[in-house]
Amino acid sequence: MDKLLIEGGAPLHGEVRISGAKNAALPLLAATLLTPGTHILHNVPDLRDTRTMLRVIETLGARWERQGATVRINTDTLSGAEAPYDLVKTMRASVLVLGPLLARAGFARVSLPGGCAIGARPIDYHLKGFERLGVEAHLAQGYVEARVPGRLQGGSMYFDAPSVTGTENLLMAAVCAQGQTLIQNAAREPEVGNLIDMLVNMGAQIEGKDTDTLVIRGVERLSAAETSVIPDRIETGTYMIAVAACGGKVLLRDCVPQHLVALSEKLRICGLVIEEEQDCMQVSCPEVGDRSLCALQSVDITTQPYPGFPTDLQAQFMALMTMGEDTAIIHETIFENRFMHVAELNRMGADITIEGSRAIVRGGGRDSISGAPVMATDLRASASLVIAGLAAQGCTEISRIYHLERGYENMAAKLQELGARIHRISE
Repeated sequence: MDKLLIEGGAPLHGEVRISGAKNAALPLLAATLLTPGTHILHNVPDLRDTRTMLRVIETLGARWERQGATVRINTDTLSGAEAPYDLVKTMRASVLVLGPLLARAGFARVSLPGGCAIGARPIDYHLKGFERLGVEAHLAQGYVEARVPGRLQGGSMYFDAPSVTGTENLLMAAVCAQGQTLIQNAAREPEVGNLIDMLVNMGAQIEGKDTDTLVIRGVERLSAAETSVIPDRIETGTYMIAVAACGGKVLLRDCVPQHLVALSEKLRICGLVIEEEQDCMQVSCPEVGDRSLCALQSVDITTQPYPGFPTDLQAQFMALMTMGEDTAIIHETIFENRFMHVAELNRMGADITIEGSRAIVRGGGRDSISGAPVMATDLRASASLVIAGLAAQGCTEISRIYHLERGYENMAAKLQELGARIHRISE
């Protein structure tokens, strides 16, 4: 099993290009199943999760080829409507094929999804929403079996809490339903907007992009489309936090600064200098004296649905707060089990205690973290350990980095180009 070895203490300098967003690419790949034709997706990151989704749609009959970051997908023929456990067990987003399969084939059998063990993340919202569209669904032997007698019918639904994959799944089903569908308290994440753009390019009629109320008027047929995956705001934010932890100056290219307003505000309070342009950001950490970093201000955060502070950046920000000058309170409101990185950060010298949905981080200053052998428990926890290792005194060894490769494209190589002393080793 591969590991990362990090010798901490090196500032980051240079520039890095941000890859396409994993959480945008996955629903776009699933949406190609909606209609026959050859779909072209640009800026698709080469990750474990995108490769898994390509295997899922290939199992369903799609044929695809990749040239660099462009993927061409032919969906002229569906050979089945079942997403098997062997594929779905590694990635929760594979449940997104439910909507397209119901819209096109009227039937779907999809294994209950797997992925990071950061909370229950039930698919109740998906199933209840499908029922409003006329779908008959039930669970049997670990699979969701869903069928629609005739054509999907438009309906109204309200989410008790915004669900990104729930919104996306119902969008993909509703675009071909007869009549009008109303989704209230819908997720507003940029990745949902990216999917709406693709569906509109395919001929769908959708109003309310970037709002919490979506109106979908079903159409008789769709056509294949060409779409680009938006830049990954979570990758962008991870590198921003890394610069705050390590010091230096880094230009982040091909990103969308307005997707990270909540994070940028917190990092500016911490002391990071952020200069924004339309598609890039320069981030730098001030120095005082001879190469010494300025003190890091401790800041409280509460994770919230977009445009609030992203839960997918909570672990990385916690790693930063272990180096703060005071105490920070981190309140996780999205996933109930998203503090599994705490034990590993404490192994590196952090002082973090958990009280229910809150983590109390008592910062010990920039020299408080030391290298240690640690183990990644999920995707974003992996990134938090990388950030801690980059800033720590001594050497950090991170095992189970396959989690990291689910969502970060060539992270070690990108960090090496910025001057980090990070190496991948195989056992």
